[in-house]
Amino acid sequence: MLLKTVVRRDPRWLLLALNALLATTAGLLLPAALARTVDLALGGWLESGAVLWLVGLAGVEVVGDAIGVVLAAAITARGTAWLRDRLAGHLVALGHPTRFEPGDAISRLTGDSAIAGGFAVLLVNLGITALTAAGAVVALAVLDWRLAVVFLLSVPLATLLVRSHLKLTAEDVTAYQEVSGELSARLVDAVGGLRTIAASGRAEQEAQRVLRPLPRLAAAGVGMWRTQAKMIWRAGLLLPAVELAVLTAAGFGVVAGRLSVGDVLAALGYAGLGMAVVGQATVLTAVQRARASAARIDEVLSTEPGPVVRHGFSAPGVVELRGVSVGEALRDVDLSVPAGTFLAVVGRSGAGKSALAAVIGGLTAPSAGQVLRGGSVGYAFERPALLGDTVADAVSYGALLEREEVVAACRAAQVHDVVVRLPNGYDTPLSETPLSGGEAQRLGLARAVAREPRVLVLDDATASLDTVTESTVERALESALPGRTRVVVTHRAATARRADLVVWLEDGRVRAVGPHEVLWDDADYRAVFG
Repeated sequence: MLLKTVVRRDPRWLLLALNALLATTAGLLLPAALARTVDLALGGWLESGAVLWLVGLAGVEVVGDAIGVVLAAAITARGTAWLRDRLAGHLVALGHPTRFEPGDAISRLTGDSAIAGGFAVLLVNLGITALTAAGAVVALAVLDWRLAVVFLLSVPLATLLVRSHLKLTAEDVTAYQEVSGELSARLVDAVGGLRTIAASGRAEQEAQRVLRPLPRLAAAGVGMWRTQAKMIWRAGLLLPAVELAVLTAAGFGVVAGRLSVGDVLAALGYAGLGMAVVGQATVLTAVQRARASAARIDEVLSTEPGPVVRHGFSAPGVVELRGVSVGEALRDVDLSVPAGTFLAVVGRSGAGKSALAAVIGGLTAPSAGQVLRGGSVGYAFERPALLGDTVADAVSYGALLEREEVVAACRAAQVHDVVVRLPNGYDTPLSETPLSGGEAQRLGLARAVAREPRVLVLDDATASLDTVTESTVERALESALPGRTRVVVTHRAATARRADLVVWLEDGRVRAVGPHEVLWDDADYRAVFG
């Protein structure tokens, strides 16, 4: 169904087919024109009109092939762009996390979309090839019906050869596409952790992990190309055999006076054109790859997005959670955060801190319970993805902000002094901006602050800052966003101490809520901070 849509939405394949039909017609007329020219030459009388007709047909075929290349490239590019647009939009709609690894998603966006996007061109090529074969049979029949009968005796064998090729390549092509996606996923993971890999001295082990799917990829590739090679050598044997049979029949026709020497040349040419389908092994493999790629794309598109996160409304800045559960991460969480509260979220690793932040911030829909929140939310992450062309674009991403607003947000996040020292300040391209982990975090924080949210959620967004800088950032945020509710996931006792209220999570449940000084009397609470 997806491939049908790719074909239908761009009608230019009709132009490609018409152009190919003209070129094919010229190609089918060419052997007859050559035959007539040869007969005239052998008879000692060569007409200029016959030569011009021969040259004209050859010219039409060459020009048609050139136009076909341009049209095919344009159709493939448009189909690829459409598939990538749909796929990218759906991946975004699926949210995070999804069952599609980043590397695998990239493989589907790049490789699979490009392969499936050219399906219309492949169909036109196969259709024209089949039409050429049919035209060649008709031309042989016009020359001598006996020639057509001899040729048609090879059709069942050729059909069996094509069907066998398609059947044998299907499984290998699918495996090749899937393993390619797995390899891409592992590679993206490794590239994202290059510094950690280098620091831990596990480059060799990581390389082995990334390359572990290679034997399966090689097996699928060898199987695919072995099948194609088998198709090619069988076709290489079948084509000369058919040509020899037709040539022999044509020889008898010459002896009987039914055919001329030129007709023999024409019959030989038509036999080659008639067997063109068998010689399309690479195109047949490409069709199978397009079908496998379309199946991988459709797998993503048929995956339903999770429930839309809808929050109930409460007073501005107020956050309430009533019996909220998120899978195994959170269970039956009840929490009330008054407007303007600085709330610290603490707990051991795996306690559900990030899940709680995601629910409050609207990134995750609860599987049970209700979330009430008053006003807009700003969200900053431990490892922010900075998007856009320049530093200013990264801060204003998703919002229309004036330069003064961008600067004010960066001042609040204590990153303005870093930005102005860059070669082009706020207009410095992100690709040319060397940022430490803490500087990247502060730019992500500035992006959240710039929207002036009623509720600001910081999921370990200051973890890379030292305690002094973190304290400075907090005071700046209080000044820039007075009276706003702040929810901060933290591992630091100093941060929890500055908070108005602390929610202590344990195994996905709220163990206690209260001021840090009160909770500090509990030895288990102190153990959370090591």
